[in-house]
Amino acid sequence: MSYQDPALLQEGIIRALKQVYDPEIPVDIYELGLIYHIEVSPTGDAKIVMTLTSAFCPAAQHLPDEVKRTVESVEGIRSVEVEVSFDPPWEMSRMSENARIQLGLL
Repeated sequence: MSYQDPALLQEGIIRALKQVYDPEIPVDIYELGLIYHIEVSPTGDAKIVMTLTSAFCPAAQHLPDEVKRTVESVEGIRSVEVEVSFDPPWEMSRMSENARIQLGLL
């Protein structure tokens, strides 16, 4: 079993997540603030806690699976667990400044 720097693995995960978009909003899910927590072990096991913009989001079935597949593709990642949480509920204040600019909210 190989061991890697969890911080470097996390950076790779974040880069990958910035390629995943909510189908209704032209901003990636990381900048939208849909990713609540990323935990990575030195052995490449990742746990992602994420939310959706709404419990009734049309992408509710699709987006967590896409996150799992995307993170699994990061070099050095061995396994991925994705948990969807609505606590706390997502709100627009979770978006990055970059996302707000892209959406014309600033």
